[in-house]
Amino acid sequence: MSKVSLKGVIDMHVHTNPDIRRRAYDDFELTDAAIRVGARAIVIKTHQGVTMDRAYLCNAYNQRMYHGSNDFTMFGSVTMNRVIGGINPTAVETAFKLGAKVVWLPTASAKNHLEKMRLDTSKCVEVVKDGRVVPELLDVFRLVKDYDGVLGTAHVSPEECKIVVEAARNAGVKKLVVTYPEWWLVGMSVEDQVRLVKDYDVILERCYAQNLGGGKYKSNLPDNLEIIKTVGYKNVMVDTDGGQVENPHWELAMEAYMQYLLDHGIPEEQVRYMTHDIPAGLLGIEN
Repeated sequence: MSKVSLKGVIDMHVHTNPDIRRRAYDDFELTDAAIRVGARAIVIKTHQGVTMDRAYLCNAYNQRMYHGSNDFTMFGSVTMNRVIGGINPTAVETAFKLGAKVVWLPTASAKNHLEKMRLDTSKCVEVVKDGRVVPELLDVFRLVKDYDGVLGTAHVSPEECKIVVEAARNAGVKKLVVTYPEWWLVGMSVEDQVRLVKDYDVILERCYAQNLGGGKYKSNLPDNLEIIKTVGYKNVMVDTDGGQVENPHWELAMEAYMQYLLDHGIPEEQVRYMTHDIPAGLLGIEN
């Protein structure tokens, strides 16, 4: 099989330092790694709020150190956990004005996350009540639509995800990503993933590995291969959710992921579509 190239690759889900949990790279080290392999873009994510200000500094660092010799861009995001006040339209609008591209629903503050981790749910950030999205989320949808942003479903349950996706589509949100549906904490069935793609044309973000707890990870690659064959490559985005010290460095994880797909019969042009074309369209950039 041909050797995979990371030239022009885009990953919309990578964690870096500074973080409460120690990560493999800091922001500048990730920038260096991305430039080294010829990547086009990365979106950095944190459970502690926002990263668009950090992305700005990465891009300034890139210009200062590399003097325009590459086309790499770092992008930022906002995650609606309790640290920013939960479903906070003001925080989301500010993030967009400062260059954020992705809005994630709650992760560690999600009711589903806390329930699955057997933690106190009294201070969760709810996205759905009585079968409907909370009113504040409608304001967030409007902002995502107006700023041509991306909405990621994060750690909500499959049931909540369907309600959110339907409401977001009805509100005019065009760019919808179902975040790592394969992760046990989200726990979305293949049937539910197929239905969401069929009914709402969502993008399924399928990540390199999933956290089992205690520093242990399980490879998602065989499962990801099957979902590509089941729903079709045009609705699957290949991301790493990288940055953990227990996993390979970001660029090694992405390379292994892409190589696995090539070695198991996914054509090169389809791998490119899932790692270049889909995320470029979501970010609104040329690639």
